[in-house]
Amino acid sequence: MPVKQLRIAMVSAHSCPIGNLGAKDTGGMSVYVRELAHELGKQGHLVDVYTRAHDPKDRQTYELGQNARLIHLEAGEVEDIQKLIVYSYLPDFAYNLENFRKHNDLQYDLIFSHYWLSGLVGEYLQQRWNVPHITMFHTLGAVKNTIGIGEDEPGLRIETERGLTQNCHHIIAPTEKEKEELILHYSALPGRIGVVPCGVNLEQFKPVSKESARQYLGFGNDKIILFVGRIDPLKGIDKLIKAMPYLQNIQGLRLMVIGGGEHSQREIERLQKLACNLNIQDSVTFPGLIKHEQLPYFYSAADACVIPSYYESFGMVALESLACGTPVVATDVGNLKSVIRQGETGYVITDNAPHHLADKITLLLSRLSTDTESVLSIRASVSRFSWSNIAEAIIRECQLVLANYLAPVS
Repeated sequence: MPVKQLRIAMVSAHSCPIGNLGAKDTGGMSVYVRELAHELGKQGHLVDVYTRAHDPKDRQTYELGQNARLIHLEAGEVEDIQKLIVYSYLPDFAYNLENFRKHNDLQYDLIFSHYWLSGLVGEYLQQRWNVPHITMFHTLGAVKNTIGIGEDEPGLRIETERGLTQNCHHIIAPTEKEKEELILHYSALPGRIGVVPCGVNLEQFKPVSKESARQYLGFGNDKIILFVGRIDPLKGIDKLIKAMPYLQNIQGLRLMVIGGGEHSQREIERLQKLACNLNIQDSVTFPGLIKHEQLPYFYSAADACVIPSYYESFGMVALESLACGTPVVATDVGNLKSVIRQGETGYVITDNAPHHLADKITLLLSRLSTDTESVLSIRASVSRFSWSNIAEAIIRECQLVLANYLAPVS
């Protein structure tokens, strides 16, 4: 039976899905929104993604693919601003979104908001449009504060997330773990939470031969360990740097830390100082922000990708690395226990203690096979996370919400 075409208003107020990935406020969520919108459009649904205008050079509207587009709305200065400051401009954002909708005679079947700031916009629009509001938090402030690494999340965020949990019609959680955390910290109703994992673009993230990738990037024959993500204390990069001295018996080992942007400069300097103090500064490099389309070359050139995070909502970097055939060592965060096949496609460890990271990196490098069959086997392990599968699962959740919303009250 064909699926009814849905008209979806996605809201990603503070983070532009086509912004600089790996910068302070542009990470996995931006990839998620962009890729999901593209795939939903490909499957015949109409998707408009609304985000805050942050660069005077940006056009108002960008095509994200068939039936999917990105719309920039003015709210505050048209420049990058700290995400908490975006809060004060949310009324302007919602007002301009509603004006755009009216001016273009648009109607939507539902609202899908991303992150707590967007959730507030979704709540306002839901009341005006009388359509269901689905939200996805991507990270939870209460969980971050429980971990206690980096700056505390403000009470405003915690209370807003708690309110959204009670008031929205449905929540998408990427893992069973996040579902449990929503219930524990915010008293969410289990029946209102659908668990749908994140996805990976298997057409973009695919293996390049190690030799070709290294030649393309100008790398030599070093053993390369890769970190990809925002440069943030919560990512545990310092623990990975501290693991390097335990690996000194491995000849020509290099750690590449990809990510950055101007807001990350202080943290990068702290990490560079740490590498100097450990006398391994020549073995740790910070290439900065890398364009998303270049990442498959880095994953393919690397011998291992390491995710030493204290907290991940899901861990999309693991999907990208494995899709390129490169094994992963990661802490037990997000959904990585069900993504990584222990001893086959990498290792999941209980914590990011440097010697634990080093043990598993050593083990992985010692039994590493770069033959085509091994690479393709690692890639095949994440085929179920294709965006087409994820989009279909999201639509099933949307249809359930719509059916309940439209059902007559007996």
